[in-house]
Amino acid sequence: MKLNTHVRNFAIVALIAAVIVAIPGGGSASSFIVQAISLAFLAAIAWVASRLYREHRVALYSLGDRKRAILYVAAGVATLTFTASGRLFNTGPGAVVWILLLAGCAYAVFWVFRSSREY
Repeated sequence: MKLNTHVRNFAIVALIAAVIVAIPGGGSASSFIVQAISLAFLAAIAWVASRLYREHRVALYSLGDRKRAILYVAAGVATLTFTASGRLFNTGPGAVVWILLLAGCAYAVFWVFRSSREY
């Protein structure tokens, strides 16, 4: 009898989860693994960002100082907003501030993009 691939994969994940819960120190080990995966993901994002910067350096410098500063400030504010997501989501006004900050960053990036396409 052949098992469905999805059922087999679900059983494997459930077995791994049961082992992590059952062994002593499994919770801290799983936290460590999640943190390691998160750091690897952030390193991959940083690598892609550096590659994109190197490939589009001429286009960025052709924006001019003002537009480039707006673009960099928007990227910095978005990064800090994502970093503080846990604290901002603890309160209702914090969630509204989170949305407003990211909307402002998105608008700034959109404005720089649109103004760079105008003659």
